[in-house]
Amino acid sequence: MNYNNNKKFTLLIANDDEDTRFLMQEAMREVRLAIKIEFVENGEEVLDYLYRRGEYAGSSNWHQPDLILLDLNMPRLDGRETLTSIRADPDLQQIPVAILTTSHRSGDILLCYRLGANSFISKPVTFEGLVEVMKTLSQYWFEIVSLPRRDL
Repeated sequence: MNYNNNKKFTLLIANDDEDTRFLMQEAMREVRLAIKIEFVENGEEVLDYLYRRGEYAGSSNWHQPDLILLDLNMPRLDGRETLTSIRADPDLQQIPVAILTTSHRSGDILLCYRLGANSFISKPVTFEGLVEVMKTLSQYWFEIVSLPRRDL
């Protein structure tokens, strides 16, 4: 039995578009797993969250994410730069990172995998498609695969 089935997961979603964040939150309501979702708006906020800086410093409700969903095109620090920073840090590089973006460009796909992305997903254009992507993504990452334990 996969140990993942008995724990609550933390999903960190980085996306600068408020409407997209709302739709993703609504889509995740359809997923019947114990998932805590944290939203940030750009790559700098991803790193603040991961390093517990700024508004995340000293938070008793903070959990290291089990999965990070990154948009590529965000202000301040984009998804590529954020992914590079995560993969450069030995304390963070074990966290799976999936790119969820509007891009379909083969150059973006190749670059993201070269930078260490675990998945590259092009955002669907309908809400129903987004629900299906979020269900499949959650099932895969939180029910099928074994994730690194946080206490290691």
